Amino acid sequence: MKSIVVYESKYGSTERYAKWIGEELGCRVSNISEVSLEELLTYDNIVFGGWLHAGTIKGLKKISDNIEKFKNKNLTVFYVGLSIIDNTDNKEYKEIKEKNFKDMKDINTFYLRGAFNYQKLNFVDKIMMTIFKFILKKQKEEEMDDNTKGMLDAYDNPVDFVNKESIKPIIESLNTMKL
Repeated sequence: MKSIVVYESKYGSTERYAKWIGEELGCRVSNISEVSLEELLTYDNIVFGGWLHAGTIKGLKKISDNIEKFKNKNLTVFYVGLSIIDNTDNKEYKEIKEKNFKDMKDINTFYLRGAFNYQKLNFVDKIMMTIFKFILKKQKEEEMDDNTKGMLDAYDNPVDFVNKESIKPIIESLNTMKL
């Protein structure tokens, strides 16, 4: 069975994970923009990785818009963000699932933590993140959760949660599919 890992990455976290997964599986790894839909459909096992932006998994649209064409494929999706999303009771987790996987059934999904360095953002992203910081700072400190506090701290102190160990559940899941 033929496998591929495709991804969309803006600042490199998702790409790092995709390459590690591809190494573990011994398969092709490519940016999703470099693979046509027709070519993607020639693979039996497709692993897609995207980054979170306002709850939307970037790059997933190519697959979700054509989900009927993928019904006979083994599809796994991982998505990368900064929040602490540790279980299915988490509000953010539920919102992401509803927004991105509403019409997608039988897909293994995994959340991985990424990195953030405000100084390395492009001009437009810096403006958006400055507005976001302003919104976060409006909260009373005693009402802030760990995600909010961590995000505010990350503006001054870059963070990198990307960790190769994080892909183990993905690899284990894929191995049970007998790729």
